[in-house]
Amino acid sequence: MKLFLIRHGRQCSKLCNVDVDLSEEGYRQASLLGERLFHENIQVVYSSNLLRAVETAQAANLYWNVEHIIRPELREISFGHMEGMDDRDIAVKYRDFKAQQALMEEDLPYPGGECAGDVVRRARPVFREMTESGYERVAVVTHGGVIRSMTAHYLGIPMNKWRILGKSLENCSITELNWDGASGRFTLERFNDYAHLEPYPDLLRKGWVSAEN
Repeated sequence: MKLFLIRHGRQCSKLCNVDVDLSEEGYRQASLLGERLFHENIQVVYSSNLLRAVETAQAANLYWNVEHIIRPELREISFGHMEGMDDRDIAVKYRDFKAQQALMEEDLPYPGGECAGDVVRRARPVFREMTESGYERVAVVTHGGVIRSMTAHYLGIPMNKWRILGKSLENCSITELNWDGASGRFTLERFNDYAHLEPYPDLLRKGWVSAEN
């Protein structure tokens, strides 16, 4: 079976992990995503319960017309005390933490929040549910921290190194995992694929934010 892990579309706030609607650009991204995956014969779409993921799934699902299952366990990694802050304030107030995190010596939890291992522990049962569902083509609209953490886990990358997988995933990018039931393993087929967005520079993250946690 194939899992298409999709980062949600652009939200209408640049503040860290606030639960807000998609922006106009986010809806455009989701529409392009739905069209891109139309011929993949998506059979079901999962999403986290955060607004930006739910709305991305709904907009893309206009092309697929399949069941939409919401699982809170697929929500973004908790950034703890950083949530609701902007990038500049985070860079100043949590400078020491960010420097330690960049060393990748430990799977550090965000201050007051989660580490990658925490994400894996809560999301893994949902991934198991999907592999046991009988579906062969599953879209999963989730978040950058979840995609990076779960991909690292299934590739056998130590959790302290999860941040080597993409400094910044594009909104509505596609990461494809292929599940082999016989071996009980995932293989990574593509990562952070955003070819459907490349003709539209205004939809890329480089024109919107300069940093990402």
